[in-house]
Amino acid sequence: MAKKFIQDVLSSAGIKVNGTQPWDIHIKNERFYDRTLKKGSLGLGESYMDGWWECDRIDEFFYRLIQTDPEAKIRNNKKMLFKILASNLINKSRKSKAYEIGEKHYDIGNELFSHMLDKRMVYTCGYWKDTQSLDEAQEAKLDLICRKLQLKPQHRVLDIGCGWGSFAKFAAEKYGAHVVGVTVSKEQAELGMNMCKGLPVELRLQDYRDVKEKFDHIVSLGMFEHVGFLNYHTYMKVAHNCLKDDGLFLLHTIGNIKTQTTTDEWMAKYIFPNSHLPSVKQISSSLERLFRIEDLHNIGTHYDTTLMAWFRNFDANWHKLSHKYGDRFYRMWKYYLLMCAGLFRARSLQLWQIVLSKKGSVREYASVR
Repeated sequence: MAKKFIQDVLSSAGIKVNGTQPWDIHIKNERFYDRTLKKGSLGLGESYMDGWWECDRIDEFFYRLIQTDPEAKIRNNKKMLFKILASNLINKSRKSKAYEIGEKHYDIGNELFSHMLDKRMVYTCGYWKDTQSLDEAQEAKLDLICRKLQLKPQHRVLDIGCGWGSFAKFAAEKYGAHVVGVTVSKEQAELGMNMCKGLPVELRLQDYRDVKEKFDHIVSLGMFEHVGFLNYHTYMKVAHNCLKDDGLFLLHTIGNIKTQTTTDEWMAKYIFPNSHLPSVKQISSSLERLFRIEDLHNIGTHYDTTLMAWFRNFDANWHKLSHKYGDRFYRMWKYYLLMCAGLFRARSLQLWQIVLSKKGSVREYASVR
């Protein structure tokens, strides 16, 4: 029963079991069917990590599969209802858990990220317009952000979720800005400060809720996904309190085309614990009476290209990393990067850059592309 059901779901997406197309799935363990039917996305991902199935192009597999909404066909409705109710009661991104994402994801090793990312170690979507390489795309993205913020020398900028300081370093070098960055990753803070030596940059191991200073501008790149929807309004209030009245706030975040309170189980367990992808509705509700939207730019298609570049780097450098991480990690990380590429390719996920100003600002804003 499980086998026929799963095969029918795949077939509706143009995916054939043991077929000849690069997106076709090849089953190595027949228990795959029961595991996937019972556990949904978690079972699908774990069975791949365990070597129960193979696929030449996981990105293309997910590009096709996601468009058929397979979770709606597989999930147990009562079980899903419980998860939705629980997600509204349990604040997984409460302050006591703020550093968990740093420890479980960003602190797994700077060596891994240095072999996967560009030379500036930017772990967010690049901007590939008129560019040919990952390095160029990431510098173009950083420059785009500085221009959207109308950045000037001596401007003091808060970077919420600063990573290894890639934006801070670029803004200080190219625009003469003074940047304070906060991160919950010890590894990021230490390496980032070394990379930013000699520049007017301070990177702190600090939760965003503990920042109490005023800044000319605020930027947040790829951090809002870790805030949790129960904390969105709190996050916006912190940004509002830290931003000067005539300042600009640029929020760069992955976005979900559907409003949800749950998170993909496999992703939450293995890649980004306590994470949640916001919808436009959830973002707009959180900033009411605090900010006005000056500009909204969707560059989600650029994330597909970025993720494929990251995978090529990761795969090419795996021989330098395998002794530390092992084969199961390779399969997990490959699955993560290529699955996400497929979801962005299908436009199921998007990437928004939203420029915000405080209510009452009289500055006229011109969109930058």
